[in-house]
Amino acid sequence: MSIADQEIKKFENSNCAENKVFYQAMEEVIYSIAPLLESDSKYRDHSILERLVVPDRVIKFKVTWLDDQQNIQVNTGFRVQFNNALGPYKGGLRFHPSVNEGILKFLGFEQILKNSLTGLPIGGAKGGSDFDPKGKSDFEVMKFCSSFMTELHKYIGPRMDVPAGDIGVGAREIGYLFGEYKKITSTFEGVLTGKPFFFGGSLMRPEATGYGAVYFTETMLEMEGKESLEGKVCTISGAGNVALHAIEKLQQLGAIAVSCSDSKGTIHDPRGVDLDLLKELKLVKRTSLEFYIETHPEAEYIPVEEYPEGAHAVWDIPCYAAFPCATQNELNDVDAQNLIVNGVVSVTEGANMPSTPKAVNDFLSHKICFAPAKAANAGGVAVSEFEMAQNASMSKWSFEKVDEKLKETMQMICKRVALTAKDYGVEGNYVDGANIAGFKKVADAMIAEGI
Repeated sequence: MSIADQEIKKFENSNCAENKVFYQAMEEVIYSIAPLLESDSKYRDHSILERLVVPDRVIKFKVTWLDDQQNIQVNTGFRVQFNNALGPYKGGLRFHPSVNEGILKFLGFEQILKNSLTGLPIGGAKGGSDFDPKGKSDFEVMKFCSSFMTELHKYIGPRMDVPAGDIGVGAREIGYLFGEYKKITSTFEGVLTGKPFFFGGSLMRPEATGYGAVYFTETMLEMEGKESLEGKVCTISGAGNVALHAIEKLQQLGAIAVSCSDSKGTIHDPRGVDLDLLKELKLVKRTSLEFYIETHPEAEYIPVEEYPEGAHAVWDIPCYAAFPCATQNELNDVDAQNLIVNGVVSVTEGANMPSTPKAVNDFLSHKICFAPAKAANAGGVAVSEFEMAQNASMSKWSFEKVDEKLKETMQMICKRVALTAKDYGVEGNYVDGANIAGFKKVADAMIAEGI
């Protein structure tokens, strides 16, 4: 039995229904870091894996709030503080009906290694609630956020834990959360990132994850001797913050971004999607993509129910580079085969673990340039740390400065991942390179700290 199989066997009890995606992420990491475990026994001697896969603490609490009809509503809130060996806990808050402890453990575990790869002094955490902001009034969202922060404030602080936004938590929600934190503590400090600029937010935070994924892809293609993105057809899934800004940066670089998607269907516009219209539909009107074709009838709208079961329309569009930017496990092995048959050269994960294990194996076995989420979508948390630095020094950086530092960070991550993969005999495998590089830095810090 290999070292990786021996380590995975220790955690078989973790593979329950709620922990399924957490176990999936953990299994991927263990197989990836096998060369490191084999080359240096200190990581096993110090039981680093056993210590790393268990959160420092899981905080779970009740959130009660009044809706517009004065009815009492009850949701569950969470904060999973996973590991702070490298710095304060750092990771987003997600408001979505799918949120549970297992999902947040998966996201928090990934966050540890992602934050490690940035080279910045931040640990890993994640949190959120099963509250759904969709269809809620601003007042209802404010009431929920106030109640949520009433409990969360006990466990966060600028040198302790600094949450950010995630799915369902944008500038509006962060603003309400920050306002309630100030009321409770009477302090103005950088306890949340992703804040509106006029009270401590960083320029370019909304753009960071999407821009960062494209910057990473640029560097990866160059390092692998491939053609640039200019003039190439790119497919993108999702229509949230990450997807919209990935499309924006691709268009700035001269690429042709032809798709986006939401829970109801996919838009395919071969001329290149109309970004201004997408932003209006999703950020202003908060409505479905099906209304896109009212303005652009020449584009195609493909409802989810009209596509064959087991595949997704967005990944059946021929493209040079694909950017899954929606949610976990959205791109399966059928989608991977469709992309490969259609000649894809590069796949970059903008969302957290959007590709299933079989899909990842397909990409790697066919020598597709594959950028895993923990490396490629680290731009968001990198700019969050830049916001923390600005808050600590009570200063403001220009958009150009933040963008330059983001690009430098993503290029550094890409090169570090590629070199680590080469050092451990898996050249060209950015999955293993990212896992080994991220794990090694955290593990060395844990060893240096003692038990």
